[in-house]
Amino acid sequence: MPRPSGFAMLGSGGGMSAEADLHFDVLIVGAGNAGLCAALAAEEIGARGGVLEKAPREFRGGNSALTGHMRFAFNSVDDIAPLINDPYPSDLQNIAEHLPHRTEAELFDEIMTVTDGYADTELADTHVSKSYETVRWLRSKGHDWVPIYATATHGGNVVMMNGGGHGFQERSFGYLEQAGVPIYYDTSATELIEDKEGKVIGLRALSPNGYRTMHATSVVLSCGGFESNAEMRARYLGPGWDTVKMRGVPYNTGDGLLMAMGIGAMPYGSWTTCHASPQDMNRPAYTLPGSGSRGWNRYSYPFSIMVNIDGDRFADEAFDVRGRTYARMGKSILAQPAGTGFQILDAKARKMQLLPEYDQASGAKAGTLEELADKLGVDPDGLVGTVREFNAAVQPGEYDPSPYRTDGKRTEGLAVPKSNYAVPIDEPPYEGFGVICGITFTYGGLKVDPKTAQVQHVAGRPIPGLYTCGEMLGGLWHTNYASGSGMMAGSTYGRIAGMSAAKAALGE
Repeated sequence: MPRPSGFAMLGSGGGMSAEADLHFDVLIVGAGNAGLCAALAAEEIGARGGVLEKAPREFRGGNSALTGHMRFAFNSVDDIAPLINDPYPSDLQNIAEHLPHRTEAELFDEIMTVTDGYADTELADTHVSKSYETVRWLRSKGHDWVPIYATATHGGNVVMMNGGGHGFQERSFGYLEQAGVPIYYDTSATELIEDKEGKVIGLRALSPNGYRTMHATSVVLSCGGFESNAEMRARYLGPGWDTVKMRGVPYNTGDGLLMAMGIGAMPYGSWTTCHASPQDMNRPAYTLPGSGSRGWNRYSYPFSIMVNIDGDRFADEAFDVRGRTYARMGKSILAQPAGTGFQILDAKARKMQLLPEYDQASGAKAGTLEELADKLGVDPDGLVGTVREFNAAVQPGEYDPSPYRTDGKRTEGLAVPKSNYAVPIDEPPYEGFGVICGITFTYGGLKVDPKTAQVQHVAGRPIPGLYTCGEMLGGLWHTNYASGSGMMAGSTYGRIAGMSAAKAALGE
């Protein structure tokens, strides 16, 4: 594949030089999973592509490098086997026993359920119907998956990407580097350039060496939402959201959204909701790919009761399985006094191995609830009264802390019910863990044509030369989402955007 004029493959910490302008068929802004899938698709068609990445090379990969799952449709374990390198029969049997299928109809219904029916049905249909095809395409690019031997708190998928999101991203980077696709690190897009007819023909970018004009026949924006921008969080999500910590990277500051809306792109989807989950109260302000930081997720809440500093419960901890509730649970925590909650469990949780990744969690253990409350800074009378009331409300039934299905073991008569996994908290020692809200990504984005990922103008027409994917695509997620859905949507629409942009650039 011929290299574009002004080609520069830049390494760690490098920016582009201030030489002649660069020219591409397809220019991709953002090197998360969606952007790399767009680059892979464009390269496959034969377009001359380039990728801009705001982060330095050592922290490349975006939020995609911090996850591990894709949630896709499959009809049986026979669809899963080709994704795994030499699977053992026992692996496939385990998958068949836990989740024998997640059909397109089931996945579509799940999306509509978790989004309270607000998901754009055309977007969701494309996402679902193309999901398995996209996974097989990724397999052809050198990716593979490994079986999950379930813990009670995982997201409800049966396989995960080999090496997690970080390994997945590194393989995609390696593929593109070998293909000669230039990647410009430490480089931020600042302005889209249009011709007199309103077609996007490139952009201005800023690197440590200064501004540079980059020309392109098609531009794909895949540079994330506005979760890393405190001002935009406060403006769109509301009071208190400017103070939250990020589960993801610090680079997604809404640049692409602002640039696109600046030339008339139609905002779309839920701009007042986001992916926000329970995180350790002492987690850092953000997470960097490849930083080797410890796990800060606190996802055992379905098997706990969650209380605030007054000792009061404030949410149904288990209205569904963890993988379909965690992304909306952070908002409930943020609404509490001091934006803090506490997950309260007893000795049964340790015995049943329901606390993975909690060995370094911020919390306390005690022989009595009063002592635990004192250590946590929770009102003792409030906590004791809440636990007493909760225990009395627990109904008979079989307790089954599964990540795949609810057990119906519930409470009755409480102002705040617990719909599943309800067992009395009555076996010392008791443990409590402090949690806060951590934001991963925002749901508001741009309106696109579901078949091409071409961005739509507020005037009701496509914007020539402009495509988007990943967190910037609006309309799929509202209020909530299911574990692994973002990576799958990023891959599916990244591929669509890359193909569409490349075909348009090449005149096909």
